[in-house]
Amino acid sequence: MNIVEVTSLSQPGVEVYGTLTEAQLRNRLEPEKGVFIAESPKVIHVALNAGYVPLSILCERRHITGDAAELIARCGDIPVYTGERELLSKLTGYTLTRGVLCAMQRPMPPSVEDVCKDARRVVVIHGVVDTTNIGAIFRSAAALGIDAVLMTTDSCDPFNRRAVRVSMGSVFLVPWTWIDDLATLQRQGFKSVAMALTDQSTTIDDPVLTAEPRLAIVMGTEGDGLPHEVIAGCDYVARIPMSHQVDSLNVAAAAAIAFWQLVQRP
Repeated sequence: MNIVEVTSLSQPGVEVYGTLTEAQLRNRLEPEKGVFIAESPKVIHVALNAGYVPLSILCERRHITGDAAELIARCGDIPVYTGERELLSKLTGYTLTRGVLCAMQRPMPPSVEDVCKDARRVVVIHGVVDTTNIGAIFRSAAALGIDAVLMTTDSCDPFNRRAVRVSMGSVFLVPWTWIDDLATLQRQGFKSVAMALTDQSTTIDDPVLTAEPRLAIVMGTEGDGLPHEVIAGCDYVARIPMSHQVDSLNVAAAAAIAFWQLVQRP
């Protein structure tokens, strides 16, 4: 094992866990050098199983022969940075979940065409910035049969550390990429349904929606929902029937219901 004792917050090699921002980790100028952080042994195992490449591990000393032992064995000769719990918390700014972080190589995003090539049900996440919501949407997408996730560039990065953790690694299981224009999906034969409250909204259990062979479910922001121009550009507008004068749900909860209703099942 390549164990490296962390004795300083400025020690070379640990900057990915402390001083680099999410934007710097993503490395927009040189995407091929991008990094993301996976947190907790279970999530890291999911990433490794999906083929993601580990670069280094940050681990409390007591976990080297405990929770992290199997991970370390799987990762070869990468650096395993370790130290006391208090020092590592100062470095990262938070208490490590079960004491283990892993810096991993960020893959280049695939094209929308490649991600959606064989897909029948996809979700478009439009302008959703809350990391918890992103993670929860990915977890529901994986569990409920969504084939791909498309993110507008003003949405939160799914490889944000907290989003990855909330998803329980589901961001590694569902193909995803960035999208600029719904027309890209329309050219591939998708019909789109905007989840929104309008006078033209049909209910989500409308059989016309489930009959569509290829359907993109478009989810909007936590506060304002989808912009009018996005709604106007969709083929359908749908809403979830509500009771007790509740007008809407949190976007993650609404997405889970939409996925359950609109994913075609045998």
